Amino acid sequence: MMFFAFGNLIYISVLLVNAIAILSEDRFLARVGWSNTVSEPAFGTGSAGDASIKNKLINLTTSVRTLMRIPLIVINSILIVYEVILG
Repeated sequence: MMFFAFGNLIYISVLLVNAIAILSEDRFLARVGWSNTVSEPAFGTGSAGDASIKNKLINLTTSVRTLMRIPLIVINSILIVYEVILG
């Protein structure tokens, strides 16, 4: 029952976002075939239904790595201070 506590859900979500954020596109994602080197179609030329689940996950990881870089630094710093002070 302790697994579903609110604090533990925050820890799990921060760890998952950290795991996505540290993936290197050159070293790991390109070797697996998950790099975002494919050009995006122009606005209005393709339908959203054409994108596969793999392409959507690639776009999600790219977005997380781009948008969550600075907020993750702040969130990780807050969690470290919290753990040091309150243990």
